[in-house]
Amino acid sequence: TPQYADWEKYYTENKENVVVLGFPCNDFMGQEPGSAEEIADFCQKNYGVSFPMFEKVHVKGDEKAAVYQWLTDPAQNGWNSQEPSWNFCKYLINEKGELTHFFASKVKPDSPEFQAAIGL
Repeated sequence: TPQYADWEKYYTENKENVVVLGFPCNDFMGQEPGSAEEIADFCQKNYGVSFPMFEKVHVKGDEKAAVYQWLTDPAQNGWNSQEPSWNFCKYLINEKGELTHFFASKVKPDSPEFQAAIGL
């Protein structure tokens, strides 16, 4: 998917001030069937991804990873209950460790709503 390239470009241009983290999952129609290593290799070879890619996790349901439990539970993060509805949903966390924004799958680094959220 081209979003890997978009986010790699953003990460490369801004890595002094931002961290992009990739959490592969297979929760949406089986679109990430490979192992974490296979996914990372694919992303690096096809899109030049150099930002950290984590082990494959569940982002919804009973086996939801702890980070996604925090991201989607208002009692833990202060406000957000939105779970990813598809691949490439994004969560913006500030330098204080506070969840500040949720973005739908189609939001890219150059989109107006993302640019506004990061103050550009």
